[in-house]
Amino acid sequence: MSAAAMDAGCEPAAIGPARRRSNDRLVRSVWMIATYATCIAVALGLCAVVVSATGGSAAKVFSALLDGSVRSPGAWGLTISTATPLLGVAMGTILASKAGMTNIGQEGQLLLGAAATAYFATRLDLPGPLLITVSLLAAAVIGGLWAGLAALMKFSRKVPEVMSTLLLVYIAFQITTFGLTKKWLLLATVNKTRTNNGEPLPASGHMPVIRLFGNTVTWGVVVALAIAAIVGFVLTRTTVGFRLRMLGLNERTARRAGVSAAAFGGATLIISGMTAGLAGGLWLTGGIAGDRFTSAISSNIGWQGLLVALLARGRALLAILMAFVFAALRTGSGFLAATGVDRRIADLVQAMLVLALLIPPAVEALQNHRRGRAGAA
Repeated sequence: MSAAAMDAGCEPAAIGPARRRSNDRLVRSVWMIATYATCIAVALGLCAVVVSATGGSAAKVFSALLDGSVRSPGAWGLTISTATPLLGVAMGTILASKAGMTNIGQEGQLLLGAAATAYFATRLDLPGPLLITVSLLAAAVIGGLWAGLAALMKFSRKVPEVMSTLLLVYIAFQITTFGLTKKWLLLATVNKTRTNNGEPLPASGHMPVIRLFGNTVTWGVVVALAIAAIVGFVLTRTTVGFRLRMLGLNERTARRAGVSAAAFGGATLIISGMTAGLAGGLWLTGGIAGDRFTSAISSNIGWQGLLVALLARGRALLAILMAFVFAALRTGSGFLAATGVDRRIADLVQAMLVLALLIPPAVEALQNHRRGRAGAA
């Protein structure tokens, strides 16, 4: 038999399984999209019922959320700028989770990062670009050192990083609260209010802005997107990323392959803290949270960035979209007062959307588990 005949005879057998796999992937993708759409629709429907039960208009509430986040003048620029720290926190979280490390202390790391930025930005007499660079580097270093404490406890004393990173959040709050009582630390030299606030940032300490179609976006978004691109590239296109994924999937196998859990896991936990600290610096210098450091400046950005990473399921590109969604809920909630509905309804919408976006992955994991058991049987 000729080679051409053999190739022709083998071709259908080769194409068949490949085509079936392609069809299976298409069916799963369509099913997953339909599941997401259904869950989101149900979540929004339940939110509408709750709003109506409280005497409000669901149509007006959702319209106000859209106005505050994208439709009113300058709204989408504010939303993008608000998404910047959320994306920064999420990318560090994704990197750590790929190595099997769980960092849930981003709120404290972000707060300390913002405090470090405020300290250096108000005390150094440097040109604008250099001042911003130094203050943001200080934010990243402080955030990394704070997460490094959890890494040290993890690999020297076997303290679970879930516990240590969470408890360090409350210590960070106490440190910054103390700093706001001392003028040589964070307290403003001239304070005309009863609350302790930091020194106003100088004009040179504010992040430059980009003006697009009547909207203002801080340059911090470029930094956040660069971090997302780097993390995505490292995880999918480098040997380091492969080793991190191996460590996260099976520590014993990774150790046999020469991957040190302490070195790689500790490094990712520190980097996660660095991105959270940097996010705090970007949040402060962006000016959205005010022109000075306060004890409430973190404003749940760290917790919401953690949710962004969770819903993105380890995908950098999807994290960008999720960060925008959460930012839109934050900026849109400010318009709810005009509808006569408590702005905390936005928190309800956010919680319902989180649950809706978590259901499809859970269903998919359950189906995969059942397929695995059926295959083993």
